[in-house]
Amino acid sequence: MSHDAIRIEGLRKTYRGAKNEPAQEALKGIDLTVPRGSVFGLLGANGAGKSTLINILAGLVVKSAGRVEICGWDQDVNPRQSRAAIGVMPQELNLDPFFTPRGALEVQAGLYGVPKSERRSDAILEMVGLSDKAEAYARTLSGGMRRRLLLGKALVHSPSVLVLDEPTAGVDIELRKMLWENVRKLNQERGMTIILTTHYLEEAEEMCDEIAIMHQGAVVARDSTRNLLGQLDSKTMVIEPAEAVSTLPEVENLTAESRSDGTLALTYSASQLSADAVLEAVRAANIRIRDVRTEQADLEDVFLSLTRSGAA
Repeated sequence: MSHDAIRIEGLRKTYRGAKNEPAQEALKGIDLTVPRGSVFGLLGANGAGKSTLINILAGLVVKSAGRVEICGWDQDVNPRQSRAAIGVMPQELNLDPFFTPRGALEVQAGLYGVPKSERRSDAILEMVGLSDKAEAYARTLSGGMRRRLLLGKALVHSPSVLVLDEPTAGVDIELRKMLWENVRKLNQERGMTIILTTHYLEEAEEMCDEIAIMHQGAVVARDSTRNLLGQLDSKTMVIEPAEAVSTLPEVENLTAESRSDGTLALTYSASQLSADAVLEAVRAANIRIRDVRTEQADLEDVFLSLTRSGAA
Protein backbone atom coordinates (compact mmCIF):
# COMPACT_ATOMS: atom_id res chain seq x y z
CA MET A 1 0.00 0.00 0.00
CA SER A 2 1.25 3.47 -0.90
CA HIS A 3 2.35 5.73 1.94
CA ASP A 4 0.70 8.64 0.13
CA ALA A 5 -2.99 9.44 0.37
CA ILE A 6 -2.73 11.66 -2.70
CA ARG A 7 -0.24 11.41 -5.54
CA ILE A 8 -0.37 13.94 -8.36
CA GLU A 9 1.97 13.92 -11.36
CA GLY A 10 2.13 16.47 -14.16
CA LEU A 11 -1.39 17.74 -13.50
CA ARG A 12 -2.59 20.35 -15.98
CA LYS A 13 -5.90 22.06 -16.54
CA THR A 14 -6.63 24.53 -19.33
CA TYR A 15 -10.00 26.26 -19.58
CA ARG A 16 -11.19 27.27 -23.02
CA GLY A 17 -11.44 31.02 -23.48
CA ALA A 18 -14.83 32.64 -24.05
CA LYS A 19 -15.38 33.96 -27.59
CA ASN A 20 -12.15 35.71 -28.58
CA GLU A 21 -10.50 35.34 -25.19
CA PRO A 22 -7.35 33.18 -24.97
CA ALA A 23 -7.40 29.86 -23.14
CA GLN A 24 -6.51 29.99 -19.44
CA GLU A 25 -4.08 27.51 -17.95
CA ALA A 26 -5.25 27.06 -14.37
CA LEU A 27 -2.79 24.29 -13.43
CA LYS A 28 0.68 24.15 -14.93
CA GLY A 29 2.05 20.65 -14.50
CA ILE A 30 1.68 20.12 -10.75
CA ASP A 31 3.56 17.35 -8.95
CA LEU A 32 2.39 16.84 -5.37
CA THR A 33 2.09 14.11 -2.75
CA VAL A 34 0.10 14.15 0.50
CA PRO A 35 1.18 11.60 3.15
CA ARG A 36 -1.44 9.31 4.65
CA GLY A 37 -2.66 10.41 8.06
CA SER A 38 -1.36 13.96 7.75
CA VAL A 39 -3.09 17.33 8.10
CA PHE A 40 -1.96 19.01 4.90
CA GLY A 41 -2.39 22.69 4.09
CA LEU A 42 -2.99 23.89 0.53
CA LEU A 43 -2.50 27.65 0.46
CA GLY A 44 -2.67 30.28 -2.23
CA ALA A 45 -4.33 33.55 -3.16
CA ASN A 46 -7.56 33.68 -5.14
CA GLY A 47 -6.85 32.44 -8.65
CA ALA A 48 -3.85 30.34 -7.61
CA GLY A 49 -5.53 27.12 -8.76
CA LYS A 50 -6.56 25.59 -5.43
CA SER A 51 -10.24 25.18 -6.29
CA THR A 52 -9.44 23.66 -9.67
CA LEU A 53 -7.11 21.16 -8.01
CA ILE A 54 -9.70 20.22 -5.38
CA ASN A 55 -12.46 19.85 -7.98
CA ILE A 56 -10.24 17.53 -10.02
CA LEU A 57 -9.58 15.41 -6.92
CA ALA A 58 -13.33 15.25 -6.27
CA GLY A 59 -14.05 14.25 -9.87
CA LEU A 60 -16.02 17.44 -10.58
CA VAL A 61 -13.56 18.85 -13.14
CA VAL A 62 -11.87 16.87 -15.92
CA LYS A 63 -8.10 17.39 -16.04
CA SER A 64 -6.33 18.30 -19.28
CA ALA A 65 -3.28 16.14 -18.58
CA GLY A 66 -1.48 14.32 -15.80
CA ARG A 67 -2.14 11.55 -13.31
CA VAL A 68 -4.10 11.57 -10.05
CA GLU A 69 -4.05 8.76 -7.52
CA ILE A 70 -6.17 8.74 -4.34
CA CYS A 71 -5.34 6.13 -1.70
CA GLY A 72 -3.73 3.97 -4.37
CA TRP A 73 -6.65 4.26 -6.82
CA ASP A 74 -5.78 5.77 -10.19
CA GLN A 75 -8.50 8.26 -11.05
CA ASP A 76 -8.56 7.20 -14.72
CA VAL A 77 -8.39 3.44 -14.14
CA ASN A 78 -10.60 3.22 -11.02
CA PRO A 79 -12.78 6.36 -10.98
CA ARG A 80 -15.46 5.00 -8.61
CA GLN A 81 -12.97 3.79 -6.01
CA SER A 82 -10.95 7.01 -6.13
CA ARG A 83 -14.08 9.14 -5.65
CA ALA A 84 -15.27 6.94 -2.78
CA ALA A 85 -11.93 7.47 -1.02
CA ILE A 86 -12.40 11.22 -0.73
CA GLY A 87 -14.95 13.50 0.92
CA VAL A 88 -15.14 17.22 0.20
CA MET A 89 -16.60 19.97 2.36
CA PRO A 90 -17.06 22.77 -0.20
CA GLN A 91 -16.81 26.46 0.48
CA GLU A 92 -20.22 27.19 -1.08
CA LEU A 93 -23.36 26.48 0.95
CA ASN A 94 -24.89 24.18 -1.68
CA LEU A 95 -27.74 22.51 0.24
CA ASP A 96 -31.22 21.52 -0.86
CA PRO A 97 -33.46 23.78 1.27
CA PHE A 98 -36.26 21.19 1.42
CA PHE A 99 -34.19 18.40 2.99
CA THR A 100 -33.77 17.99 6.72
CA PRO A 101 -30.22 17.37 7.98
CA ARG A 102 -31.02 13.69 8.57
CA GLY A 103 -32.61 13.41 5.15
CA ALA A 104 -29.64 15.11 3.48
CA LEU A 105 -27.21 12.67 5.09
CA GLU A 106 -29.35 9.67 4.13
CA VAL A 107 -29.56 10.78 0.50
CA GLN A 108 -25.82 11.46 0.38
CA ALA A 109 -25.08 8.03 1.84
CA GLY A 110 -27.37 6.46 -0.74
CA LEU A 111 -25.55 8.22 -3.56
CA TYR A 112 -22.32 6.64 -2.34
CA GLY A 113 -23.94 3.20 -2.11
CA VAL A 114 -23.73 2.93 1.67
CA PRO A 115 -26.16 0.20 2.83
CA LYS A 116 -28.84 1.36 5.28
CA SER A 117 -27.46 -0.96 7.95
CA GLU A 118 -24.08 0.78 7.74
CA ARG A 119 -25.23 4.39 7.72
CA ARG A 120 -24.22 6.60 10.64
CA SER A 121 -26.48 9.60 10.11
CA ASP A 122 -27.42 10.10 13.77
CA ALA A 123 -23.81 9.68 14.96
CA ILE A 124 -22.62 12.21 12.40
CA LEU A 125 -25.35 14.68 13.36
CA GLU A 126 -24.27 14.38 16.99
CA MET A 127 -20.63 14.89 16.08
CA VAL A 128 -21.33 18.12 14.17
CA GLY A 129 -23.77 19.39 16.79
CA LEU A 130 -27.00 19.09 14.79
CA SER A 131 -28.89 16.37 16.67
CA ASP A 132 -31.52 18.85 17.85
CA LYS A 133 -31.98 20.07 14.25
CA ALA A 134 -32.20 16.62 12.65
CA GLU A 135 -35.75 17.16 11.37
CA ALA A 136 -35.57 20.90 10.65
CA TYR A 137 -35.58 22.01 7.03
CA ALA A 138 -32.13 23.08 5.80
CA ARG A 139 -33.55 26.46 4.76
CA THR A 140 -34.25 27.26 8.42
CA LEU A 141 -30.66 26.60 9.54
CA SER A 142 -28.21 29.40 10.26
CA GLY A 143 -25.12 29.81 8.12
CA GLY A 144 -22.97 28.13 10.75
CA MET A 145 -25.34 25.16 11.02
CA ARG A 146 -25.30 24.75 7.26
CA ARG A 147 -21.52 24.55 7.34
CA ARG A 148 -21.79 21.84 10.00
CA LEU A 149 -24.18 19.94 7.73
CA LEU A 150 -21.73 20.23 4.82
CA LEU A 151 -19.08 18.60 7.00
CA GLY A 152 -21.52 15.83 7.90
CA LYS A 153 -22.33 15.19 4.22
CA ALA A 154 -18.62 14.86 3.45
CA LEU A 155 -18.31 12.11 6.09
CA VAL A 156 -21.28 9.85 5.30
CA HIS A 157 -19.21 7.32 3.33
CA SER A 158 -16.29 7.25 5.80
CA PRO A 159 -13.69 8.58 3.35
CA SER A 160 -9.98 8.08 3.88
CA VAL A 161 -9.30 11.66 2.75
CA LEU A 162 -11.29 14.71 3.85
CA VAL A 163 -10.89 17.99 1.96
CA LEU A 164 -11.95 21.17 3.76
CA ASP A 165 -12.24 24.11 1.37
CA GLU A 166 -12.14 27.37 3.36
CA PRO A 167 -14.18 25.73 6.16
CA THR A 168 -14.07 28.65 8.60
CA ALA A 169 -14.63 31.55 6.20
CA GLY A 170 -17.04 33.93 7.92
CA VAL A 171 -17.96 31.61 10.80
CA ASP A 172 -18.06 32.44 14.49
CA ILE A 173 -15.50 31.42 17.10
CA GLU A 174 -17.68 28.63 18.55
CA LEU A 175 -18.13 26.94 15.18
CA ARG A 176 -14.45 27.30 14.35
CA LYS A 177 -13.50 25.65 17.65
CA MET A 178 -15.99 22.79 17.08
CA LEU A 179 -14.70 22.23 13.57
CA TRP A 180 -11.06 21.98 14.59
CA GLU A 181 -11.90 19.67 17.48
CA ASN A 182 -13.65 17.34 15.03
CA VAL A 183 -10.79 17.56 12.54
CA ARG A 184 -8.23 16.62 15.19
CA LYS A 185 -10.42 13.74 16.34
CA LEU A 186 -10.90 12.39 12.81
CA ASN A 187 -7.19 12.66 12.15
CA GLN A 188 -5.89 11.25 15.43
CA GLU A 189 -8.50 8.58 16.18
CA ARG A 190 -9.36 7.40 12.67
CA GLY A 191 -6.15 8.25 10.86
CA MET A 192 -8.08 10.29 8.31
CA THR A 193 -5.97 12.42 5.99
CA ILE A 194 -7.09 16.06 6.08
CA ILE A 195 -6.44 18.55 3.28
CA LEU A 196 -7.16 22.13 4.31
CA THR A 197 -7.39 25.26 2.20
CA THR A 198 -7.70 28.49 4.14
CA HIS A 199 -7.01 32.21 3.97
CA TYR A 200 -6.45 32.25 7.74
CA LEU A 201 -2.73 31.51 7.77
CA GLU A 202 -2.61 31.24 11.56
CA GLU A 203 -4.97 28.26 11.28
CA ALA A 204 -2.70 26.52 8.80
CA GLU A 205 0.30 27.26 11.01
CA GLU A 206 -1.43 25.72 14.04
CA MET A 207 -3.16 22.76 12.36
CA CYS A 208 -1.00 21.54 9.48
CA ASP A 209 1.91 19.10 9.54
CA GLU A 210 2.91 19.99 5.99
CA ILE A 211 2.00 22.78 3.59
CA ALA A 212 2.05 23.40 -0.15
CA ILE A 213 1.84 26.98 -1.41
CA MET A 214 0.34 27.57 -4.86
CA HIS A 215 0.86 30.61 -7.04
CA GLN A 216 -0.46 31.18 -10.56
CA GLY A 217 -1.23 27.50 -11.15
CA ALA A 218 2.04 26.11 -9.82
CA VAL A 219 3.34 24.81 -6.49
CA VAL A 220 6.05 27.25 -5.42
CA ALA A 221 6.82 25.56 -2.08
CA ARG A 222 6.06 22.30 -0.32
CA ASP A 223 7.58 21.34 3.02
CA SER A 224 6.83 20.76 6.67
CA THR A 225 5.34 23.77 8.43
CA ARG A 226 8.42 24.02 10.63
CA ASN A 227 10.83 24.02 7.68
CA LEU A 228 8.79 26.62 5.82
CA LEU A 229 8.86 28.91 8.83
CA GLY A 230 12.62 28.40 9.01
CA GLN A 231 13.13 29.53 5.42
CA LEU A 232 13.08 33.24 6.16
CA ASP A 233 16.50 34.60 6.96
CA SER A 234 15.16 37.86 8.35
CA LYS A 235 14.79 38.24 12.12
CA THR A 236 13.68 41.17 14.29
CA MET A 237 14.99 42.10 17.72
CA VAL A 238 12.77 44.51 19.66
CA ILE A 239 14.56 46.69 22.21
CA GLU A 240 12.81 48.61 24.98
CA PRO A 241 15.32 51.36 25.86
CA ALA A 242 15.82 52.62 29.39
CA GLU A 243 15.49 56.22 28.19
CA ALA A 244 14.70 58.17 25.05
CA VAL A 245 16.95 57.33 22.11
CA SER A 246 18.59 60.03 20.00
CA THR A 247 20.82 57.86 17.79
CA LEU A 248 19.83 54.60 16.11
CA PRO A 249 22.33 51.75 15.76
CA GLU A 250 24.11 51.63 12.42
CA VAL A 251 25.77 48.51 11.08
CA GLU A 252 25.78 46.68 7.76
CA ASN A 253 22.85 44.27 7.18
CA LEU A 254 20.87 45.91 10.02
CA THR A 255 17.75 48.08 9.66
CA ALA A 256 16.70 50.05 12.72
CA GLU A 257 13.44 51.91 13.24
CA SER A 258 11.64 53.56 16.13
CA ARG A 259 8.11 52.35 16.81
CA SER A 260 5.23 54.45 18.12
CA ASP A 261 5.36 52.67 21.48
CA GLY A 262 8.94 53.83 22.04
CA THR A 263 10.62 50.52 21.25
CA LEU A 264 13.30 49.97 18.62
CA ALA A 265 12.82 47.32 15.95
CA LEU A 266 16.15 45.98 14.67
CA THR A 267 15.71 43.77 11.60
CA TYR A 268 18.73 41.82 10.41
CA SER A 269 19.84 38.93 8.22
CA ALA A 270 20.55 35.99 10.51
CA SER A 271 22.99 34.45 8.04
CA GLN A 272 25.10 37.62 7.90
CA LEU A 273 24.73 39.09 11.36
CA SER A 274 24.59 37.44 14.77
CA ALA A 275 22.38 38.47 17.65
CA ASP A 276 25.54 39.37 19.60
CA ALA A 277 26.59 41.76 16.83
CA VAL A 278 23.17 43.42 16.96
CA LEU A 279 23.48 43.93 20.72
CA GLU A 280 27.00 45.31 20.27
CA ALA A 281 25.64 47.85 17.76
CA VAL A 282 23.00 48.85 20.32
CA ARG A 283 25.65 49.40 23.01
CA ALA A 284 27.86 51.29 20.54
CA ALA A 285 24.96 53.73 20.03
CA ASN A 286 24.94 54.28 23.85
CA ILE A 287 21.48 52.75 24.22
CA ARG A 288 20.78 51.19 27.61
CA ILE A 289 18.43 48.21 27.41
CA ARG A 290 15.47 47.83 29.74
CA ASP A 291 14.03 44.79 27.97
CA VAL A 292 14.56 42.82 24.78
CA ARG A 293 12.54 40.29 22.82
CA THR A 294 12.61 38.71 19.39
CA GLU A 295 9.89 38.44 16.76
CA GLN A 296 9.88 35.27 14.67
CA ALA A 297 8.56 34.96 11.15
CA ASP A 298 5.08 33.54 10.78
CA LEU A 299 3.44 31.74 7.90
CA GLU A 300 2.14 34.99 6.44
CA ASP A 301 5.72 36.23 6.03
CA VAL A 302 6.71 33.00 4.30
CA PHE A 303 3.64 33.09 2.07
CA LEU A 304 4.25 36.68 0.97
CA SER A 305 7.94 36.04 0.39
CA LEU A 306 7.32 33.00 -1.80
CA THR A 307 4.45 34.43 -3.82
CA ARG A 308 6.29 37.69 -4.44
CA SER A 309 9.40 35.85 -5.62
CA GLY A 310 7.21 33.59 -7.74
CA ALA A 311 5.66 36.60 -9.42
CA ALA A 312 9.02 38.22 -10.11
